Amino acid sequence: MVLQKIQYQNLSPKQQEIYNFQKIASVLADYGFNCIKLSDDWQGADFLAYHVNGMDTLKVQLKSRVHVAKKYQNKNLFLAFPIGGDWYLVEHDELLNLVSNNTIWLNSVAWNKTGAYSSGSINRQLKEALQQYALTCHRQCKNDPLTAM
Repeated sequence: MVLQKIQYQNLSPKQQEIYNFQKIASVLADYGFNCIKLSDDWQGADFLAYHVNGMDTLKVQLKSRVHVAKKYQNKNLFLAFPIGGDWYLVEHDELLNLVSNNTIWLNSVAWNKTGAYSSGSINRQLKEALQQYALTCHRQCKNDPLTAM
């Protein structure tokens, strides 16, 4: 069998979600987390991340871009998403505060009508505010089609 790299954009949405899970799980392993994919959104989470310390477990919603939603508020839920060459992991309500302080997204029709907003590109202020939540990627993730966006 000859292994050949895939093109992320050619994957189905479900395949992209599995791909993204594998990528973030790899990065979180460097921080001592074992990630378990859930078959359904349990309490809003796509996966659980158990820390080696035996005490910390994160409920994580996986996104392919920055996303905030009213349905995720007050659930102690973390959002994981890529920007450029890095993955970010931030508690949703903290992300919502950063979005509120650094964008006009919460004044948008989308937020007011659907209770959610996502964007594949962010402004400089939000990018700077998110820096403390950036996870260092393995050398090879810098060339991933998703994180290179």
